[in-house]
Amino acid sequence: MENTLALSGLDIGIIAFYFIVIFAFAYAVTDKGRHKDSEEYFLAGKDLGWFLVGSSIFASNIGSEHLVGLAGSGASTGVVVAQFEILACFVLLLLGWFFVPYYLKNSISTMPEFLEKRFSPGARNYLTFISIVSYVLTKISVTIYAGAVVFESIGVPFWIGAGIVVVTTGIYTIIGGLKAVIYTDMVQMIVMLLGSLFITYFGFEYLGGVSELGNTLDASFFSMWKVSSDPDFPWTGILFGAPILGVWYWCTDQYVVQRALSARNITEARRGSLFAGFLKLLPLFIFVFPGMIALALSKKGLFTLPKADLALPTLASHVLPIGFKGFFIAGLLAALMSSLSSVFNSCSTLITYEIFKRRNPNASESKLIQVGRIATTVLVVFGILWIPMMKYVSGELFTYIQSVQAYISPPIAAIFFLGLLWSKINSYGALTALYSGFILGITRLVLEINKGDTTGFLGWFQKTNFLHFALYLFVFTSSLMIIVSLLTQERSKKKKVQINMEIKDDIVRDGKYKFDIGLSVVLVILVLSVWWIFS
Repeated sequence: MENTLALSGLDIGIIAFYFIVIFAFAYAVTDKGRHKDSEEYFLAGKDLGWFLVGSSIFASNIGSEHLVGLAGSGASTGVVVAQFEILACFVLLLLGWFFVPYYLKNSISTMPEFLEKRFSPGARNYLTFISIVSYVLTKISVTIYAGAVVFESIGVPFWIGAGIVVVTTGIYTIIGGLKAVIYTDMVQMIVMLLGSLFITYFGFEYLGGVSELGNTLDASFFSMWKVSSDPDFPWTGILFGAPILGVWYWCTDQYVVQRALSARNITEARRGSLFAGFLKLLPLFIFVFPGMIALALSKKGLFTLPKADLALPTLASHVLPIGFKGFFIAGLLAALMSSLSSVFNSCSTLITYEIFKRRNPNASESKLIQVGRIATTVLVVFGILWIPMMKYVSGELFTYIQSVQAYISPPIAAIFFLGLLWSKINSYGALTALYSGFILGITRLVLEINKGDTTGFLGWFQKTNFLHFALYLFVFTSSLMIIVSLLTQERSKKKKVQINMEIKDDIVRDGKYKFDIGLSVVLVILVLSVWWIFS
């Protein structure tokens, strides 16, 4: 983002007021930093309702780089990029109806803990290592970078902007734990949505209405379905590959699932997942459309769009009145701070439970909270120390680092999904799937970075669309897992599965599930309607 936003005193006042509200809200809900036990600090006492759960899932997912990136993709390719948002609706249904009941019934605190109870300590260690490393190298670094860029766009030096983002977010996360994160997520979700609604409204008004958008842009910009040979968004990859990555992200990643684990019961967790699913319908209209509006305005000669990634700030600088620019920046800050606080808290949870507590099983509750706060502080310090390096890391390398998760996540999704569907899947099969999938994923990444003129099988392996690759990797590792599990049934009989695999009674016991079925049907109908409208 370039320095394109000239802010008035009113705009700056609104941004300052946003920070005051966030800190006041965090302070009000954390009881001045006192926590009775580690469950309250890391899982908000497992007593949250559906609205807080759903809003936190949504706010944690939408970072400022996500918001700006969706607008940029909207300017370059149109509505097809929203497929990932729309498909998330289906995957969140899977989280609420299938995964969450198992997690809550078995009193799971972390995703690696679930893998040990279902498979073995080896599976737990693998996911712990992969999760912490990926959070530090991808989520934390990218979010800090995006925050610094947001501040740079209003004239604040990169260093200072990044420092403000890290320190302010770290303070209330360290003091308040997950409860502070989730309650501030609720406020930040509202700010984020309002800011996006404002820029969408004023953008359409400046352009001349929705019909003018259709008259200015090519019809291909309004289609969510591309041919199977499309290099970026083939319909086959969208329907069969993207959901696999979605299952990993929405249903098995501590970063997201920790919000559902904080619900007071299965019903509230399920409804929170459903609420997040309804919210995921919005990005198409308030994140992607602004990018398309910016492109249309540039085509009409009303302003110059230097490149697609600058669609959102360029649009904001031209169409937003005084005061609304401040609200727009507050929305970007809300997006990045909610994501950063969530990853700080999730990563510190893994460090505390998966590393410290396993080595110190008799540690007191106060000691666990202290370790969690120290872990978060270390992450904040790391984030600050990482800032100077960001100027020297290319955007292309950031893309490659991010893609690591896409290439190693299919086997993780496979062992969670098949591990719950079929009791014969054992630890030998799970570990074989994890390590073979990791090797294949890293090999693909190395070949992609190398960019050599490879032919034959290696050429196909290197160049096949990443969504198709996710599908192939999922099928391969799932097949390998099943084969190895069946071949090692005798050896695995001594290893007892420690989780309860029966959840039907827990879903229907409260008598409220029929209402949730109705909500689920409505969500499915809305998704199908969006697909039909933009077909």
